[in-house]
Amino acid sequence: MAEAAADQISAAAARPLELAIVLPTLNERGNIAPMVARLEAALQGIAWEAIFVDDNSRDGTADAGRDIGRTDPRIRVIQRIGRRGLASAAIEGMCATSAPIVAVMDADHQHDPALLPGMLDAIRSGQYDLAYASRFAEGASMEQWNRPDREKASSMANALARKVTGVDLSDPMSGYFMLRAETLRANAGKLSGIGFKILLDILATVETPMRVKEFPLNFAARAEGESKLDRTVVFEFLVGLYDKWLGRIIPTRFALFGTIGALGVVVHMAVLSAWLAAFGGTLRDQLITDFEIGQTLAAMVAMTFNFFLNNWLTYADKRLTGTGRLLQGWAKFALTCSVGLLANVGAAALLVRFGFHEYPAALIGIAIGSVWNFALSSRFVWGRFS
Repeated sequence: MAEAAADQISAAAARPLELAIVLPTLNERGNIAPMVARLEAALQGIAWEAIFVDDNSRDGTADAGRDIGRTDPRIRVIQRIGRRGLASAAIEGMCATSAPIVAVMDADHQHDPALLPGMLDAIRSGQYDLAYASRFAEGASMEQWNRPDREKASSMANALARKVTGVDLSDPMSGYFMLRAETLRANAGKLSGIGFKILLDILATVETPMRVKEFPLNFAARAEGESKLDRTVVFEFLVGLYDKWLGRIIPTRFALFGTIGALGVVVHMAVLSAWLAAFGGTLRDQLITDFEIGQTLAAMVAMTFNFFLNNWLTYADKRLTGTGRLLQGWAKFALTCSVGLLANVGAAALLVRFGFHEYPAALIGIAIGSVWNFALSSRFVWGRFS
């Protein structure tokens, strides 16, 4: 039996490669071997390879893939260090193959590999540029998923996606699709790579309207492992849309950083107002006034608010986790902000000395401080030195 399987693998590897299946993973060690077996069963007679793109899983998912790959050359692993996100993982995997046709699907067994041959035939025929599996097409089902809350959210997100992008598919938020690799590579530089919905990104990026073939999907329950989707999924969907339309004018990450900074100003003023309302005038005779205490407290709260929100949203793909790393990141962020404050005040004061009005000078100082904080925190808090 083992020898027959080895002969089958060798024969498949000897044929010209036709199809690459890209499977982004996160803590899915137990899913790898069963998924390879399902791909083997579904793709008889097809020269294929599977590329597991793993975001440095804690459970050894990448090692599980490499264990199989030692005896089966069709199984490859890309282990990403310091990078996260389903969309960017899918792009990296699709660009890493020499196969003329690429597919993206989940490794958690919610996507049925049995659809792959039909999707491949659709692309091979030349009548279609893209084939995808829809959870909402006629004949599809989500009974096995048994998550009516998520089903409703997916339906709403699809409706929003169709309205905003003009993509008229029943499930443009699907994560299971196939297209020619040359199409992907020709547009890879224009893809945002942000968030989770790479199919929507591709459809909105490719200039020539794509001919699409839809396949109904029986969407199954997750076998095991951890979803790359978290509570920021709706936020990242909106960020992806922003990046597509305005990201080249104001970089998306800087826009997020600035927006959170503006929210931090609101938090700062709220804390200061609450402090003054509660303690204003009670500390006049002390060396440190009530205002100075309130201002310091408000600055600390706002800075902490900014750090955690940026860590959760702006730098979701580089998110710091664990008490030690969070405390270290917070300390670096505080130092960065203090330097940015000096740049802010110094630039504004210099402009006033040269005759600028106080308010425009203050706004310019804030802008300089924000750019400074963004550049330094990107590098030293969430960058390679963090």
